[in-house]
Amino acid sequence: MRKLMVLLTLIIGMALPVLAWAEFQGWGPRVGGTVNPDQFDFGAHVDLGSMTSHVRFQPSMELGVGDDLTVLALNGDLAYRFASRWDTWTPYLGGGGSVFFVGNDNGLMDGAETQAGISALGGIERGMSNGSRFFLEGKVGFIDAPDFKLMAGWTFAH
Repeated sequence: MRKLMVLLTLIIGMALPVLAWAEFQGWGPRVGGTVNPDQFDFGAHVDLGSMTSHVRFQPSMELGVGDDLTVLALNGDLAYRFASRWDTWTPYLGGGGSVFFVGNDNGLMDGAETQAGISALGGIERGMSNGSRFFLEGKVGFIDAPDFKLMAGWTFAH
């Protein structure tokens, strides 16, 4: 548990400089599944706005259950959105790093293992008339990340 608290403190400390330039754009739920481990995932994300033209930072937290594991993922993803209009389905590509806390069926408090992973992502997103956005996203994992993840999510307008 102490290792978990130290790691979370380090992650928050590294995120503070990023938050200095961030412009909160919205937040929302996400749900989907992973392959290897085979899990049902659910969580939430925050859209912290564009770093540069078309590039946004969207960290998320997800909990995966199944395959005799419980996995808590803290993700820091960057995505390049190809169009600036929100009223059409628009593709995006990106990637990011993750910290995974992997526990057994008893949960994360019973000797969870900590891993770091890297993923590439791609998806499509559409803005709605009320300012909210819907997306479908796939991730391919490298280095201690799930082999594949498919998620659907909603970003509520700020």
